Amino acid sequence: MPSIVVPFDDANKAAVQDILPEESDIYPQLPREFQSVVQENQHLLAYLHLWPIESRGIPSYVSRPSRKLGDDKTPNYIYPTNNEGVFIHVAYDPDGIRNSYVPVEPCLIKDYTRLVRQVESKLLDIRGDLLASDGETDRKAQLLRWVDRVTVTGNRRRSNSPGFFQFLRKGAVNVRPLRVTRQELWGIKYIYIRDKYGLGPLEALISDPYIEDISCSGLGHIFIEHKIFKSLRSAIAFSELDELDEFVLWLGERIRKPISFTKPISDATLPDGSRINIVFGKAVSKRGSNFSIRKFAGTPTSIFELIDFGSLNYQILAYLSLVIGNGLNVFVSGETASGKTTLLNAITTFMHPLAKVVSIEDTPELQVPHKNWVREVVQSTRTDDRDSGVNMFDLLRAGLRQRPNYIIVGEIRGAEGNVAFQAMQTGHAVMATFHAATVEKLIQRMTGAPISVSKTYIDNLNVVILTSAVKLPNGKMGRRLTGINEIVSYDSALDSFTFIEVFHWNEATDTFEFPGYMTSDMLENKISPRMGFTGKNKQRIYAELGRRAKILEKLHRDQGITDFYQLLDVLSKAQREGYF
Repeated sequence: MPSIVVPFDDANKAAVQDILPEESDIYPQLPREFQSVVQENQHLLAYLHLWPIESRGIPSYVSRPSRKLGDDKTPNYIYPTNNEGVFIHVAYDPDGIRNSYVPVEPCLIKDYTRLVRQVESKLLDIRGDLLASDGETDRKAQLLRWVDRVTVTGNRRRSNSPGFFQFLRKGAVNVRPLRVTRQELWGIKYIYIRDKYGLGPLEALISDPYIEDISCSGLGHIFIEHKIFKSLRSAIAFSELDELDEFVLWLGERIRKPISFTKPISDATLPDGSRINIVFGKAVSKRGSNFSIRKFAGTPTSIFELIDFGSLNYQILAYLSLVIGNGLNVFVSGETASGKTTLLNAITTFMHPLAKVVSIEDTPELQVPHKNWVREVVQSTRTDDRDSGVNMFDLLRAGLRQRPNYIIVGEIRGAEGNVAFQAMQTGHAVMATFHAATVEKLIQRMTGAPISVSKTYIDNLNVVILTSAVKLPNGKMGRRLTGINEIVSYDSALDSFTFIEVFHWNEATDTFEFPGYMTSDMLENKISPRMGFTGKNKQRIYAELGRRAKILEKLHRDQGITDFYQLLDVLSKAQREGYF
């Protein structure tokens, strides 16, 4: 297992591990909210006694970090995770290029290894009396009840505890319970669940809703990509190759995708939807085994949160509502980590609430909010040194038979691209992500091997949204929708494509321009007729776009709506009643 290397001297932790608020000289200095938190989490108070307050100050406690905290050049914040009792300390590192990320767990200050081993020993003694999991039982709750079976706090006998008799069969073995304090019982349960049910030392990172990526590049510290504080160096580190290899092998077994010297690479999806990739052994990775986890967001980022981030504006949202609401074909294209999937998830809000949606994915990332959503995922197997299973091409071909209103492809990379364009020709609305930085490169990749879409079919793709991770005028990095282009036609004689740039991001001012105003082919020639604007009236579509932009701004600015599902509910009602 990896070790925890905190960015300060922790040699005195044995002396402070059991400190109480009334014994602490730091506790009276804390704000009332912070005092309430440390009263319930004694290990957090012990951690504060190790932190060099004299030179670096008392950390600020925030129950929910805001984006504004990312502007702080010398951060010193503690916030809770989704796992009870686990906190994160983000602190400025004056000696490094990255700031520090320290998971403050119940076991950070106090070592529970001996107590956990004693619990395991007692459980082995009564293993015949513990009911085996039947696959339907909540395994986490079952593990906690097992710990309760062999421990006792104070003078209270565990035989009178709720649920005790659920774990005994006739002829139960009598085992003297392990006497522990309430704090120790909590620590034992935390470690037991973390290591037996979760991902061990990585569990604290998995429970942090503000992490985007977790990366182990070999020996050394694990690195974090944080939604607010950006790139951070975690306190979790590997110091020896054997230790790293052992952990990676354990990790592969835990996610049920074992790795070995003959099969050193593994991809999987964690129970919470996060994507994990593992590479094992120095033979294929010179710095040692490595792994990366791309965190899955529980609630999708909403279009209004993207507004708050500066990724797009209300005019763009109004345009996309018209494009998607009228069933045009849309690709979101950009480089790695440019926000393609985040944007695609957000704009599914504009699909009609009664639509049937079929999604096709290699790894589950899409979060379509519609009730009538068929979610198909690639399944790969390996037998007799051959890869087999169900690929994206198979799933997309099957999806066409399900009469969907929308087909969403997680990422087009191969032969499924041809089927997607055939679906467009037959009247299905297709949305997908694609790996290309410009429209020209998208067309080159789409028409070349292995996708090999005929050039005459390319104009079935109506709109290409370009995203990118960019450097902003203030010097910071951010994600922006850098352009929206409409593909109009293909000229076979000149072997060239005509496309119109409708929206463009101005990198000098960090604003969005609308060069497609009064020149948009999709708005005037495809969407206007569907909305009853024909002939000379077709340019009324721009007034409709402006009206929608004002509605969206009012919902966001005046009514304060930002949550994805709250916004979906409001727009769904408006769509059903014909107002949007």
